[in-house]
Amino acid sequence: MASITDWVTGARVRTLPLAFSPVILGSAIAYSIDGFDPLIALLALSVAVFLQLGVNFSNDYSDGVRGTDEFRVGPQRLTGSGAVEPRKVLRVALVFFALAAVSGLVIVVLTAQWWLLLIGALAILAAWYYTGGKDPYGYAGLGELSVFIFFGPVATLGTSFAQTLVFQPDAVMAGIGLGSIASAVLVTNNIRDIETDRQAGKRTLAVFMGSKASKSLYLFLIWLPMIITLPYVLAYPATILSWLVLLLVIPLSLLVPTAKGPKELILALKLTSYTSVAWAVTLAIGISLVSF
Repeated sequence: MASITDWVTGARVRTLPLAFSPVILGSAIAYSIDGFDPLIALLALSVAVFLQLGVNFSNDYSDGVRGTDEFRVGPQRLTGSGAVEPRKVLRVALVFFALAAVSGLVIVVLTAQWWLLLIGALAILAAWYYTGGKDPYGYAGLGELSVFIFFGPVATLGTSFAQTLVFQPDAVMAGIGLGSIASAVLVTNNIRDIETDRQAGKRTLAVFMGSKASKSLYLFLIWLPMIITLPYVLAYPATILSWLVLLLVIPLSLLVPTAKGPKELILALKLTSYTSVAWAVTLAIGISLVSF
């Protein structure tokens, strides 16, 4: 029998900052034009968190039944470890996908933007087919691209648009920064698992590129938001606060390239996830202060 701790571990809560960040920043950008809507923001957060939990449990299920997790060196998974019957893990994943769909449907009804149903459907399909289905794209080196799109521009712009019904360029640029950090989290995870993924036949981007090139990609992804902050500082001077995130970025820039084993990379994964929410919060504060 799996314990509560096992289920919490299976939920991969350390990745949840990636769900919070686009909603925080998208809502601040909506606030900058007096469009902040607390109810829509809460619903957007629900969509993001439920989708994140859904994809985490669906990955646990899919990797587990494929046997991929037999080789893993990170925390044990519910399915792969045999702690939980696969169908139970799948049901939990489907419940979270359903909750995300319901939350998104409420947003669509409240805003009367019915085309958003398509975006929501694509997000759920992307979440499932990352490791699910006959030919998961996460096994073909496309995971980072999907994470960049859906945890970056789609989530950030979607949050601001749902509240204001206005397409704001600020949201796109902020989304690129958040998508970059989210992709860096996955790159870190996949660098750790290069050898075991290769054994399991899981062809991630890190497997294709190798450790050295993947670490260079990580550095590019983690520093891109710092560069994106520059035009924000010109438009919203208080966003200079975002450069405090360098207190995380600089150590990470030393940690990942020199990492010798899973322990260092697991730490880097957690800190990179925290970098996402730190950048989102500091940038959101800087943007909001202009409109205060």
